[in-house]
Amino acid sequence: MRAAQASALRRQLTRRRLLTVCAVPVLAAALVVAVPAAATTRAPASPAVISEWNTIAVTTLQGDATTSLLEDVLYLGFTQAAVYNAVVGIEGGYAPYRFRARAPRGASSQAAAVAAAHKVLVTYSPATQHAALDASYAVSLARIPDGKAKTRGVTYGVLAADTLISQRANDGRNAPVLFTTPPAPGVWRPTPPASAPFTVPWMGAVTPLLVRSGAQFGAAGPPPALTSARYTRDFDEVKKLGSVNSTARTAEQTATAQFFSGNPVIQFNTALRDQVTVRRLGIVGAARMFAAVNMSYADAIISIWYSKYRYGFWRPITAIHLADTDGNPATTADPSWVPMIPTPPYPDYVSGYAGAIGAFTRALEETLQTRHLRLTFISTAAPGVTRSYDSGAMLRGEVVDARVWLGFHFRFADTVGARMGQQVAEWALDHHFRAVHRRG
Repeated sequence: MRAAQASALRRQLTRRRLLTVCAVPVLAAALVVAVPAAATTRAPASPAVISEWNTIAVTTLQGDATTSLLEDVLYLGFTQAAVYNAVVGIEGGYAPYRFRARAPRGASSQAAAVAAAHKVLVTYSPATQHAALDASYAVSLARIPDGKAKTRGVTYGVLAADTLISQRANDGRNAPVLFTTPPAPGVWRPTPPASAPFTVPWMGAVTPLLVRSGAQFGAAGPPPALTSARYTRDFDEVKKLGSVNSTARTAEQTATAQFFSGNPVIQFNTALRDQVTVRRLGIVGAARMFAAVNMSYADAIISIWYSKYRYGFWRPITAIHLADTDGNPATTADPSWVPMIPTPPYPDYVSGYAGAIGAFTRALEETLQTRHLRLTFISTAAPGVTRSYDSGAMLRGEVVDARVWLGFHFRFADTVGARMGQQVAEWALDHHFRAVHRRG
């Protein structure tokens, strides 16, 4: 009897334990379901602020009559660097750029991005533009709810900008550099009709943002000898296809040349803003893309200007006018030759636009980790006209051709420039903007 009672008691206790064990996950599930989503998640920050302040930055810099387009490239790189640090310092995901400050808990990355961009732009723009920048700043911040997150974000964004500004002090900008190489066959000199001096000759000596120096990639080797087959071939090509009244250049070639004769800062950044939408980038991805591309672009310009200053090679208009002095019996002078549009005031070798497109396409390919770019390009020189490119190689090829057909460059200056820009971007993306994981 006692044995039977003991057995029944053991079975009862076993059933109770089983019921208790089974009830725990049910209760836990009920508790999880009962917790509101808002208590455990935070709405993702909007990437719209990154595109918005890129637009403001481009408009502000282009509106500054005291600087050249080349300086705008540099200051845009500064702006996007500070915005990138402000965002990834809060959101994580990628290594900041020379910035180690810990972000305040709960800080708004949107507010930080606005504050960083605003601070950099008011620092490097004329006082006449500050009122417009302050108005844009107020409008952007008004869209973000007031509170500690916003206040902390603004503080952190200003810190990111101040750090960048401090790092760029005494970086070689506006140094008193002059191009003094005496005129000789193959040597650059001011070109008509403006005969303007070398634009910002100091650019090649500026401290880059990402690569080690302008010489790292800018010392690409000299252009071909004036008596070489390569020089002769490229001389004949630009003379034939690049003149203002060329009968050999087709209508399509003329259209391509005109398309790529405008403002690359506007062209490139309009395409980047479209990429934010096409790729559905979040705030971190957008900030990283704008920084990687524009900072690589700035370093490519520094490298290219190092090459232009070092080699100081003459432009096609000068070479064609003075071909009877080059020692090459295969070239023929034409003192009346004029390019399709006036030649910019700096040496031929290497091509700035080709180098810029090399950096732009390769930085974008590396950042997005794809060779399918799905780019839509506008032209400031052909309003209302757009062109689409899926391949960076195709885009680079059209730019190389265009600069020859405009009469600006020998082909070798374009091809070396495009390669240099790609090399700058490849090195930059190998050493910066790397993914990181926060310790949990």
